[in-house]
Amino acid sequence: MVPRLLLRALSRAPALGPGAPSRPLSAGPGPGQFLQHSIVPTMHYQDSLPRLPIPKLEDTIRRYLSAQKPLLSDDQFRKTEQFCKSFENGTGKELHKQLVAHDKQNKHTSYISGPWFDMYLTARDSIVLNFNPFMAFNPDPKSGYNDQLTRATNLVVSALRFLKTLRAGLLEPEVFHLNPAKSDTNTFKRLIRFVPSSLSWYGAYLVNAYPLDMSQYFRLFNSTRLPKPSRDELFTDDKARHLLVLRKGHFYVFDVLDRDGNIVSPSEIQAHLKYILEDSSPAPELPLTFLTSENRDVWAELRQKLVHGGNEEALWKVDSAVFCLCLDDFPIKDLVHLSHTMLHGDGTNRWFDKSFNLIVAQDGCAAVHFEHAWGDGVAVLRFFNEVFKDSTQTPAITPQNQPATTNSSACVQRLSFKLNDALKAGIMAAKEKFDATMKTLTIDCIQFQRAGKEFLKKQKLSPDAVAQLAFQMAFLRQYGQTVATYESCSTAAFKHGRTETIRPASIFTKRCSKAFVREPSKHSTSELRQMVAECSKYHGQLTKEAAMGEAGPGL
Repeated sequence: MVPRLLLRALSRAPALGPGAPSRPLSAGPGPGQFLQHSIVPTMHYQDSLPRLPIPKLEDTIRRYLSAQKPLLSDDQFRKTEQFCKSFENGTGKELHKQLVAHDKQNKHTSYISGPWFDMYLTARDSIVLNFNPFMAFNPDPKSGYNDQLTRATNLVVSALRFLKTLRAGLLEPEVFHLNPAKSDTNTFKRLIRFVPSSLSWYGAYLVNAYPLDMSQYFRLFNSTRLPKPSRDELFTDDKARHLLVLRKGHFYVFDVLDRDGNIVSPSEIQAHLKYILEDSSPAPELPLTFLTSENRDVWAELRQKLVHGGNEEALWKVDSAVFCLCLDDFPIKDLVHLSHTMLHGDGTNRWFDKSFNLIVAQDGCAAVHFEHAWGDGVAVLRFFNEVFKDSTQTPAITPQNQPATTNSSACVQRLSFKLNDALKAGIMAAKEKFDATMKTLTIDCIQFQRAGKEFLKKQKLSPDAVAQLAFQMAFLRQYGQTVATYESCSTAAFKHGRTETIRPASIFTKRCSKAFVREPSKHSTSELRQMVAECSKYHGQLTKEAAMGEAGPGL
């Protein structure tokens, strides 16, 4: 019943100085410590979230065939139908039975959660380009606040406020509001907080509000993906209080939380970052950072050599750091340069294994680059939006703020690593591989100024559907064929949901692309508009099915 209720709701949704003490100065447990003070505990809905449903086998096969239809010839499709029928009545039936039985034995989680972690953590390819994405911030609306030191300080403090708010249970629960006038109100919140966690989801449903899974959020901080043979591990140490800063391939750490867990004075954080930015040491000849871009088994073997070579404590400081701040020594030229910089950079100033790298360029351009195994875009996007809002609306410091008078040389530690010949050779090989791989990546962009998503919504068209249709048209124009495409859709409406797949290529996009690219003169404007509308409607259906976990296991 729960999936039907959610589907009904989604169907109504829109289309979519020297001598000073070295002990950290605490700002105290005052208002500057938190982003918000939610009266509804952060994890209030977690226990009552509905479980991810397993689609019926026949529905999965029907959707699979629909996804294959635009890609195959008639003869190929007939053979595929025969294979599917045989599978449905034979091996598929037994596999589906086993999946359902496994799901019943693991009611504390979703059937996809374990395999999803395995998929990411057993992958041996480099996580750079293959897995790690980025999100770029807009500039601070107040231009003076885009000074690198000012912006880095404000972003760090806001990120720490998010951490404290989350851990104190004061972060507003993540909720999808269909009728915010009823559900996103203080009246409702004052009521729902008294509903037991085991029933709270149903209370939210009654006012068209749909809480989302927040089980991934704890991995945002103090977390790192550790390379291991065959399967990596996710490591978290939430007792650590230090920040990791990378600049010119050098590693620096200093405490950003005091012994009571309060955020260190923003002016002291500013002073330590200023000290790091003024460090004139040349970049190391062999930056250790390249190892995090290696094949995971190669990196796992080299990491063992690092540990056995006396680097265990230094590695722990990297792995357990609250997060990694990357201070780049150049400005961003344009959007293409921004994409290359935030997606991969030159390899010297990122620790790709960290749960996230907060990157701040010389001109204040900033982004979040994150490792993907621990979580998906929903958690990162919430963090991203909250940090941007807090750092720009209630910044910790102003451009006129003077850094604290403190002995940064005593507070900031620059980490050093002992490298033997095997490790040096490993870093050189990793760098060569990294440089060669990045040369194969081409990024370009065009900004279409005549219309955007608001225009499309006024035409009752899904902007996402139109973007996917544009991909199909471009590929047909360039390569002369329709191909399978993948689009991710969050299933965070369910406990331990991850993502489901939308297959945007359809008989509708194939017909529409052919009409626009190959025979536009054969169709009237109204016919072309109708075809685009059909694509949008069908894509909306696919999106709703995916959001409901109904695209089919492994489809």
